[in-house]
Amino acid sequence: MAEGWARYLHGKRMNVWSAGIECHGLNPLAVQVMGEAGVDISGHSSKLIDELPQIEYDRIITVCGHADEHCPVFPGNPNVIFHGFEDPPKLAEQCAGEEEKLDQYRKVCEEIRLYVATL
Repeated sequence: MAEGWARYLHGKRMNVWSAGIECHGLNPLAVQVMGEAGVDISGHSSKLIDELPQIEYDRIITVCGHADEHCPVFPGNPNVIFHGFEDPPKLAEQCAGEEEKLDQYRKVCEEIRLYVATL
């Protein structure tokens, strides 16, 4: 979701890549709520950091605690920022129905949008 918002809000001003230290696949509920917000991430994919271009990055933003704790060292001297968000799949585990699950994704989606808008 963060990559989708960054590309949507800032794609003409910055190059955006997204990757993690683990691949979990593209979450269909994340795709759905981003689509509701007008951002199509259906073509995105879950990638590992090793799959990113081998360039010097200006800024690295981690959005979950696990990634922040295990973030690798990048070449150059990038500004590394941690801004954590709750994990929508974990929040959804506690929900009874599909709409409640989607509400958890919508909440985090909006929090991410607000943060990315400030970049």
